[in-house]
Amino acid sequence: MRQVTLAALQMACSPDRQDNLAHMESLIRKAAASGAQIVLPQELFETPYFCQDEAPDLLLHAEPADGHPAITRMQALAAELGIVIPVSFYELAGQARFNSIAIVDADGSTLGIYRKSHIPQGSGYQEKYYFSPGDTGFRVWSTRFGRIGVGICWDQWFPETARAMALMGAEMLFFPTAIGSELLDPQWDSAAHWQRVMQGHAGANLMPLVASNRIGTEPGRSGTELTFYGSSFIADATGAKVAEADRASESILLHTFDLDALAALRASWGVFRDRRPELYGPLASLDGATPGTSRT
Repeated sequence: MRQVTLAALQMACSPDRQDNLAHMESLIRKAAASGAQIVLPQELFETPYFCQDEAPDLLLHAEPADGHPAITRMQALAAELGIVIPVSFYELAGQARFNSIAIVDADGSTLGIYRKSHIPQGSGYQEKYYFSPGDTGFRVWSTRFGRIGVGICWDQWFPETARAMALMGAEMLFFPTAIGSELLDPQWDSAAHWQRVMQGHAGANLMPLVASNRIGTEPGRSGTELTFYGSSFIADATGAKVAEADRASESILLHTFDLDALAALRASWGVFRDRRPELYGPLASLDGATPGTSRT
């Protein structure tokens, strides 16, 4: 029996970077004190969600992974508490900038970095201005408490992300997020849709999934504002929500899973045994044509 307790966090972010880091640290400490072993902060928790506007000065927020203040602080915290923390940060690598995750293991070491693969572009979510598409490919890490796969926000809308990580041996899936209102249509609320898509990833791959979103209303520079809808959750291997936050409250969610029992469940269902990868060629194309062929 390999039991692991997972935690999802959600909080509002202020313009004060040091305050956000300290606040996130306090939530992580509380989660660990409640038994959490892998703790997921939300996406880009150091600052407000700066992608609401295209502003050249905000590009300067990116910093190299080596010596990055958020990573360094979370490394010390992980080592002290003996927990795993996937750390979202704005990465500068040469002349490129990425929306990245550093996987900090329970001894404080960094196991590696994943760079967000799918970069959205829309009113209020102008990420293509700030981030290059990730070049790491999907990755899976063996942490002290099991093998984890981590996608970032927009990645979660693509089933290929979760399936690729599952095929690479992930036992648990994690998605830090920053999502809320839509500037083009304030009446459009994607919260339930957002949850159901990821519940499907959990159910289709028969493994737990943790999603952490932010809360609060953040102003842009041109009179706009985004309200983030929280609704962070943990889903079990059938896709059922076993823990869920509301839309506005700071929250710490926890749930414990038996990884050995889940491995047996995955094997018994046969969804990986019965895959037909030779039929999935259209997935490797943009237009649905099998590679090397044409629709015409």
